[in-house]
Amino acid sequence: MKGITILGSTGSIGVSTLDVVARHPERFRVVALTAHRNAERLAEQCRRFRPDWAVMVDEAAAAELRDRLAVMGDAMPRILSGADALATVAALDDVEYVMAAIVGAAGLMSSLAAARAGKHLLLANKEALVVAGALLMDAAKDNGATLLPIDSEHNAIFQCLPPMRDRGLPEAGVDRILLTASGGPFRDADPEALAAVTPDQACAHPNWSMGRKISVDSATMMNKGLEIIEACWLFDTRPQRIQVVVHRQSVIHSMVQYNDGSVLAQLGNPDMRTPIAHALGWPERIESGVAPLDLFEVARLDFEPPAPDRFPCLRLAYRAAAEGGTAPVVLNASNEIAVAAFLDGRIGFTDIARVVEDSMDLLPAEPVDLSGLDHVLSVDAAARQTAEQRIAAMVA
Repeated sequence: MKGITILGSTGSIGVSTLDVVARHPERFRVVALTAHRNAERLAEQCRRFRPDWAVMVDEAAAAELRDRLAVMGDAMPRILSGADALATVAALDDVEYVMAAIVGAAGLMSSLAAARAGKHLLLANKEALVVAGALLMDAAKDNGATLLPIDSEHNAIFQCLPPMRDRGLPEAGVDRILLTASGGPFRDADPEALAAVTPDQACAHPNWSMGRKISVDSATMMNKGLEIIEACWLFDTRPQRIQVVVHRQSVIHSMVQYNDGSVLAQLGNPDMRTPIAHALGWPERIESGVAPLDLFEVARLDFEPPAPDRFPCLRLAYRAAAEGGTAPVVLNASNEIAVAAFLDGRIGFTDIARVVEDSMDLLPAEPVDLSGLDHVLSVDAAARQTAEQRIAAMVA
């Protein structure tokens, strides 16, 4: 039986992971669950899955969790609080799998801890690679960790690549990666109308049920931009070999085009339990609970290029991927600040890209210091401060 830590168990990915795990009680044991503030849901999960450890990043929420679980008596998990505790439960000796499902740069340290501990790291936190790709990939390589992508697109690419991909994509006959995108709620919108978009409209994704931050990223296509950078690290390739394809049905999750003219695609219903089950079972296949794809019901598959004037964040992400170094750090940090400001009603939807571009212009890319996280975190902090200053100037 394999022990698993789920970082971010109360979010959509965490809940889906527990759904898959519950279908295989003979195969997995939940060792640790973590959340930020949602003590009520984490308490429910602890009562059902009986982990040894539970972590709340927020100390007040940890106190609430203790109160909620007091009735468990001796069966109550050991409860920790604070960001450092996430790294602790990611590196436990009796844990083999770590699901990294914490949204944003907050999941960086715990993902790195899992890689350094040689775990099977199921990476749903794309920002860990965007912000510290060199550090994370080196840690995985040096410590024998297995990195398995959970994003539906990267998991699809992983499934479509040949076994000899470790030799390099060109040597394996791969011409390019076709990264699919739904286009979000504004794929047909007039670009001039986007300035009036509300947070509720931006969060109304047509195909997926996701958190508010990632839903806004999908609406701006920054989410796809971050996936471009992530794919560069995961598959050791350049951004020029990655083409974004808007595929509104979200049935083909991504494709790989080979130099002999072949294109391999991974298809499935838009349900995150499929890539989660693939990563948990790999190299085997295990049941996920997802309904089989009915091609007759799908009936058609549409493809189109993303409109540059509708999705300026995509251009900025390609720029960050090409510049390398600290450029993706600035991109991600300034975007997080801008999205939060939009959700709070402080700036408009189209201001998100403006804040990000201004921040990238003011903080030019520099090489990443690979000796540790200090340099990355200092650039991240500077980018957040710069973004806040740009927002303050906009609303003044």
